Amino acid sequence: MIKPDKLNFLTAGMPLSTGKGGYPKAFEILKEMKLDGLEVEFVHGVRMSEETRQFLKQISQEQGFLLTSHGPFYINLNSKEEEKVEASVQRIIETAQAANDFGGYSITYHAAFYMGGDKETVYQQVKAQTQKIIEALEKENIDVWVRPETTGKSTQWGDYEEIIRLSKEFKQVLPCVDFSHIHARTAGEYNTYDEFCKILERIGAELGNEAIENFHAHLAGIEYTSKGEKRHLIFEQADMNYKDLLKAMKSFGVKGALVCESPNIETDTKILRDYYYSL
Repeated sequence: MIKPDKLNFLTAGMPLSTGKGGYPKAFEILKEMKLDGLEVEFVHGVRMSEETRQFLKQISQEQGFLLTSHGPFYINLNSKEEEKVEASVQRIIETAQAANDFGGYSITYHAAFYMGGDKETVYQQVKAQTQKIIEALEKENIDVWVRPETTGKSTQWGDYEEIIRLSKEFKQVLPCVDFSHIHARTAGEYNTYDEFCKILERIGAELGNEAIENFHAHLAGIEYTSKGEKRHLIFEQADMNYKDLLKAMKSFGVKGALVCESPNIETDTKILRDYYYSL
């Protein structure tokens, strides 16, 4: 597995200013802005040519970019329809295969919806399907971190307690902590230095320092209601306290990937990076 030596600032997908320039242009922009890499977004399915996989692998190795990957949106390991569960398992495996091919560090995905089920039953279902995913990856010697993401609505499986619990069951599983989702899910909590420290402390205590030094997080401005996440915003338009979060991450010596999902991708990623290095 890739061992990050610092906190890396990644854009969620190619920078907006890439236009039609594709990955070669995207990496030029990242380099120019002193950003550390990007999250490959497999929104509607894992489609990537062999040529692109090789290009990403080469550029990340030669220029030290860190790459992560986000699985397709259509994933629900707790679907009532068995074929949808199987397709979801397959999509996660394909995301990991692609990341492994292009030298990726970590993959993430929204794992499941509760579908009216109680928390324990749904947890056991997610665990059983995660077992299948990990077994398939072990068979193929695929060595990337597999990370269910903390979700932004109470209808979605994946508060940070559940994901920490799942991570304790599998060596290859760690959380992807979306701090904006946690903030939105709790309708405005988890937005102070102490609250951010509480999350990091809990992860360190339950999963060990390895989890702090191999971190994968998401951040954006976020609009929310009492029901949770509504949509991503730019930091300027939102109450997301990214400054205190970065202070907390610095205090804990967090290493890994911080992926910015704001709508103005590279601008807010740069804001994060610059503030972090000013501390």
